[in-house]
Amino acid sequence: MAAAKKYLRPETIARLRGLELRARGAVAGTLAGMHRSAYRGHSVEFAEHRPYVSGDDPRHIDWRLFGRQDRFYIKQYQAETNLRCHLLLDASRSMAYGSGPLSKFDYAAVLAASLAYLVIEQQDAIGLLTFDSDVRARLGCRTGRTQLANVLTLLESAHPAGQTLVKMLFDRLAEELPERSLVVVISDLLADVNEVVAGLEHICSVGHELIVLHVLDDHEWNLPFAENVLFEGLEDDARLLADPQSLRRSYRAAVQRFSGRVRAACLKRQADYVPVNTRDPVDVVLCGYLSRRQGRAGGGRRR
Repeated sequence: MAAAKKYLRPETIARLRGLELRARGAVAGTLAGMHRSAYRGHSVEFAEHRPYVSGDDPRHIDWRLFGRQDRFYIKQYQAETNLRCHLLLDASRSMAYGSGPLSKFDYAAVLAASLAYLVIEQQDAIGLLTFDSDVRARLGCRTGRTQLANVLTLLESAHPAGQTLVKMLFDRLAEELPERSLVVVISDLLADVNEVVAGLEHICSVGHELIVLHVLDDHEWNLPFAENVLFEGLEDDARLLADPQSLRRSYRAAVQRFSGRVRAACLKRQADYVPVNTRDPVDVVLCGYLSRRQGRAGGGRRR
């Protein structure tokens, strides 16, 4: 499969061995005994209904309720469940930028594919959603190798386009994502910082556990240019001729203020914030983060 060769790197898979992506609190899923859930699954005792979303098992649709209300609802039951991990991948036009061998989008797609592989290997459920100003493609949470192939196929078909409307989209997704889940946002976050923070806080406020992988090109982190450069907007028609050397100090300070605001908001909500530079190998970034996260959780594998 072309997508597997492009986004699922052997060196990353090799370094992922012995690591896992675990939820720190109660999460929701469908397999028994993997993670404790305070919420809903599909066991014997009925609990409540929730709206059907793409990727849900149609076997759990309440057809009697559909007959009365002409809308699909899923029956939920009390259960001990596995992890549900939703990957939210930014596919806006700004993600097409890249000064190295990988654009921000391709780098982010490698991160997404690697995390999907890890979650599937844990026998947990993975879902993927690509977005710009709206949801562009959605793959509901499921387990198994077929689901990994579905994730890779979706990544292969995705292309950066459109503008980013972070707050409106994150507000919507916070309410739409089924049950309380582990949500991984992979994005350059190029939007108004107040809207970014408000959107991320909303995801946390409804009970999802959040990881933010803030992916920027080295040029965007450091502005290393030596000569005058004509900057052109990827999501609008803005153009600016500037002397980078005169701007570098103030530019870097602005980037750090932005990053610091997002980091502080994540810390306040007990979410993880990971700044990512696309010049760094994916396996180093991802495995370094997972090792730190696993260490904070006490280390070791599930028993």
